[in-house]
Amino acid sequence: MSRILITSAIPYINGIKHLGNLIGSQLPADLYARYMRARGNEVLFLCATDEHGTPAELAAAKAGMPVAEYCTQMHRTQSKLAAGFRLSFDHFGRSSSPQNHRLTQYFAGKLAENGFIEEVSEKQVYSNADGRFLPDRYIEGTCPNCGYDKARGDQCENCTKQLDPTDLIDPRSAISGSTELEVRETKHLYLRQSAMKDDLDAWIDSKTDWPVLTTSIAKKWLHDGDGLKDRGITRDLNWGIPVKKGDEDWPGMEGKVFYVWFDAPIEYIACAAEWAEAQGKEESDWWRWWRTDAGAEDVRYVQFMGKDNVPFHTLSFPATIMGSQEPWKLVDYIKSFNYLNYDGGQFSTSQGRGVFMDQALEIMPADYWRWWLLSNAPETSDSEFTWEKFQAGVNKDLADVLGNFVSRVTKFCRSKFGEEVPEGGAWGAHEKQVIFDLQNGLEAYQTHMDNIDVRKAAAALREMWVDGNAYLQEAAPWSTIKTDPQQAAMQIRLALNLIRVYAVISAPFIPDASVKLLEAMRTDATDWPDDMQTALEALEPGHGFVVPETLFAKVLDEQREEWAEKFSGIRT
Repeated sequence: MSRILITSAIPYINGIKHLGNLIGSQLPADLYARYMRARGNEVLFLCATDEHGTPAELAAAKAGMPVAEYCTQMHRTQSKLAAGFRLSFDHFGRSSSPQNHRLTQYFAGKLAENGFIEEVSEKQVYSNADGRFLPDRYIEGTCPNCGYDKARGDQCENCTKQLDPTDLIDPRSAISGSTELEVRETKHLYLRQSAMKDDLDAWIDSKTDWPVLTTSIAKKWLHDGDGLKDRGITRDLNWGIPVKKGDEDWPGMEGKVFYVWFDAPIEYIACAAEWAEAQGKEESDWWRWWRTDAGAEDVRYVQFMGKDNVPFHTLSFPATIMGSQEPWKLVDYIKSFNYLNYDGGQFSTSQGRGVFMDQALEIMPADYWRWWLLSNAPETSDSEFTWEKFQAGVNKDLADVLGNFVSRVTKFCRSKFGEEVPEGGAWGAHEKQVIFDLQNGLEAYQTHMDNIDVRKAAAALREMWVDGNAYLQEAAPWSTIKTDPQQAAMQIRLALNLIRVYAVISAPFIPDASVKLLEAMRTDATDWPDDMQTALEALEPGHGFVVPETLFAKVLDEQREEWAEKFSGIRT
């Protein structure tokens, strides 16, 4: 048994997330967590809401609520939606937690003690209309790199280029829209990432199994232009973690808070502390996941994120851990994703464009979305959601292949043999070939899941569903029963057992359907089918079952047309 630590990029608190956010981090992380648990490994799967910084303040102001109250409400909402999509977090924390306050201030103190923090006087944008300095996300303008007219002062979400607010063309306040901006001097803390450039470079070079997308982005930030730059870790905001050196005040930093991208990744660690406290566990119980001097040396740590988050997870967060010069666990594997686009454009939380998690669950159950999103995951390039593609994926894969197999087998058995697994004769050459093919298919599926090749894993799983349908069609028990009832009974016995196998191996993708199938087969046997022949004998003759209700309903043309029209504009 291995120990697997899994974290998903923590979503901003500023509203309900869209399907692009979901497939970019949380959903594939859940797929991997469910699979690893199914294979008998010890898993700790953590996520949280990212509650600091300007997104939280701006969203709270827009909602007319105090920011702390807004964050509490949105955490409940995001937690409920995560449960709706069956995301199996061991803990869904909050970056505003006391644990994250303490750990962030602790890391800052260690970094300062080790010479990796520098106080820098810098020029920053000040809004006369708002009477305050404007941190990067409070400023919008045109990106000088790609011309996108809604770029933020820290990064352009269109081309992902890192920016400073003063880089923007025609900048304006995101609070008031005022262009009455001027540049004033202020003092901030910087993480001296450049001092750790060689260590980071060597560490990334050692990760030879990382996806090309991950390493290429990290290397670009390390070597392009002037190379890895020092990064500001404080902001002039009211909401956030107050700047301290551990428990001590930080002279000159009064009234400032830590930059959200400094404290947010530390929440991965703090989330484990939250989990331990919520479970009534000791400090040692979460240290064994995060401290290599307390048992974490044998943990495999895997992160999931969209490509826009890669620089912070390959450089800034590792620099924080390395700079502490303490034995905290560094990530072993980073699975990054490209963007899922929406019907010819981009999904956008800030612009309300696309399908959002609450809307998706209102029109279709979670499994439909889970299957389509995972089987079309944007791994090697951006991919696109269209309603036509969604309809085709649901109907062809879930309804016509898996659902059809289950329906035909159970209904035929009920009509000819009753609601019990029939005995029949011994397997013949055809059955042995099918078992051989299924065993090979399972091994391919496992390889893709172990390697976190999501689309390949989905394709391999679907191929195993196809194998079952092909066997049923070739065996044709509805014809066989006319001349050899015993052989037909044997064929159906194998097929009923295959339903249980499908339930087990499909659970990481479609957990609700898996539960329905196991209930229909009246079994709680969820052991992984390492040996296909043994697995296909688990339900013995005489074992009862029921015919399940329709497993997957097809998406009708009129439904598709209605949804395409409904989601063609901008969410208000």
